[in-house]
Amino acid sequence: MSKPRSTKRQIDGVLLIDKPYDISSNNALQKARWLLNAAKAGHTGVLDPLATGLLPVCLGEATKFSSYLLDADKGYRATVKFGAVTTTGDVEGEVVSERPVSFSREQLEAALASFRGEISQVPPMYSALKHQGKPLYEYARAGIEVPREARRVTIRKLELLAFDGVSAEIDVLCTKGTYIRTLACDIGEALGSGAHLTALRRTATGGFGLDEAHTLAALEALEMAGREALLLPVDVLVQHFPETELADGEIGKFMNGQAVLFAEKCEKMQRFRVYQKSTRRFMGLGEARDDGRLHPIRLLANQAATS
Repeated sequence: MSKPRSTKRQIDGVLLIDKPYDISSNNALQKARWLLNAAKAGHTGVLDPLATGLLPVCLGEATKFSSYLLDADKGYRATVKFGAVTTTGDVEGEVVSERPVSFSREQLEAALASFRGEISQVPPMYSALKHQGKPLYEYARAGIEVPREARRVTIRKLELLAFDGVSAEIDVLCTKGTYIRTLACDIGEALGSGAHLTALRRTATGGFGLDEAHTLAALEALEMAGREALLLPVDVLVQHFPETELADGEIGKFMNGQAVLFAEKCEKMQRFRVYQKSTRRFMGLGEARDDGRLHPIRLLANQAATS
């Protein structure tokens, strides 16, 4: 196995990591960055140390487009244990109350149905949300309860996969900002037993699936060329936008920050993936405005237009 060189390199792309249990998202990101000697890296939304699964890591110029995955729907496989409530809403907290579990699978299915669609959630105290500049979990660890406003989120899918009378395995597809720990706790309260999360695995985000992800151990076992071969191109982050091509003369102006004439029919203020026509290279994002021009919005700094 070859060891990465110490010199940091300009590497652009997206690496899909299968984050292991009990390490932070940032530690997983830094490990991937180290394995590739990448000069710059960022992730697209943190997973709790308890959670495992899909963590897209953006390298180099891909970090400019990472916000589009932050806003994407997320998929999870969660294990919920009924009959006990914990301080954190998951298995790492202390049990604060216990109640009997006396509902049937049919009653559980009915409870799950009531959580599908748009719902309100109160963010948990053990979360990274800020209050007066400090994350809520710091207040929680000090025994201080901070009032939180309920948020509207959408549960697009909530499917029961297994139930043994005490624990349930569920599949969830939800909008950004959804707390699966809170969802588990709220389902438990609806059934009168209380509940907490014992396992959580992210299975999807922004069109990517867990089956495309790579473990850190697998990456470490590869030669550098093998690691680089697993990188996805930067434009996978913006595939939800339509594409357009610009001729060489126009692309030169566009890459220098100038708006160019744009004849395509589209909605006002619509964004496009922009490619150089002669090379099919991705150059960045442009926005079509009502002045009939395509305005540069976000460009790849290390892309020079060539004829």
